[in-house]
Amino acid sequence: MKIIMLGAPGAGKGTQAKKIAEKYKIPHISTGDIFRANIKNNTELGAKAKEYMDQGLLVPDEITLDMVMDRFAQDDCKNGYVLDGFPRTIPQADALNKALVEVGEQIDYAINIEVPDELIVSRMSGRRACVSCGGTYHVVFTPTKKEGICDACGGELIIRDDDKPETVAKRLNVYHNQTQPLINYYHGLGLLEEVDGTKDALEVFEDIIGILGKVAQ
Repeated sequence: MKIIMLGAPGAGKGTQAKKIAEKYKIPHISTGDIFRANIKNNTELGAKAKEYMDQGLLVPDEITLDMVMDRFAQDDCKNGYVLDGFPRTIPQADALNKALVEVGEQIDYAINIEVPDELIVSRMSGRRACVSCGGTYHVVFTPTKKEGICDACGGELIIRDDDKPETVAKRLNVYHNQTQPLINYYHGLGLLEEVDGTKDALEVFEDIIGILGKVAQ
């Protein structure tokens, strides 16, 4: 079962990807993890990627795709995978599709977690992180016992720059311009399934399992 997760930043696709991976015993593959592993292991692809990253440049699509395909070739992917964070653009999706066809494979589902922008801003701006231990909370969903203080270590809680409303708005703008067209792309391939991400995370997961049950049986 080969799955691509789609959705705006803050829609919860990472959380759901982990749950899917656990249930179906397939790896949750994020591009961030792939980059870190290749750089840590000093692979040829990792060295190439680091050259760009050290200059503050985006890693070219070809290198990212090569890393992704290399990850797919590993033994733990023989029964499938959940891909999170790639592709982000139509050219990347096209390149991935062609690379998979060349090795006789294809994506089974592209699952889009649909959440309105205003709810995403509310969700992300409510996040809090501990400056000492890195623990994360949410003022509504997972509040601390004492406001502004970490339950685990007593450290001060802050709003990360990435979670500030103005930053979230910019990230959403980039998403709508670059990544949202993927929804139409995968719909055109007959692979798209959409779930209501405004529900409780467990309900969202149950909806996804209902979809995946078709191919998992």
